[in-house]
Amino acid sequence: MPSHLFQALLEAARAQAEPQRLLFVFAGSELPAGASAEQRARYEAGEGGALTPLMCVDKPAEGLHSFAALVEESRQAGPPWQVVFVAALAGRGGQSPADEEVERALRRMVEAVNTGAVDGLLAYNPQGEVLSFQ
Repeated sequence: MPSHLFQALLEAARAQAEPQRLLFVFAGSELPAGASAEQRARYEAGEGGALTPLMCVDKPAEGLHSFAALVEESRQAGPPWQVVFVAALAGRGGQSPADEEVERALRRMVEAVNTGAVDGLLAYNPQGEVLSFQ
């Protein structure tokens, strides 16, 4: 599993001066209504489709040890997913971000996935490969 980039993210989050919460939005892919024949063929080949948020969660940077652990935990908690979007939220004054801040940030991430505005988010497939959206 090529999760060395995710491991580097974990290490960077743990090295920050302020406590970090890692935010995750897990998304599935579905074929949009009125899809063309080309879109259908790409979707059936495992590419394309419209991303739909399925679940979201936050974790302290210290509370997650590997991408494999994230995948396993997600499999136990929810439906199968094709993409996980990741962001970090810093605390202040040595304190983790407040629950309200985390909830607002997760809602913004879900909205970003819904609108396709995911440029500022890291994205990984279930095998731990970094994804790029154009």
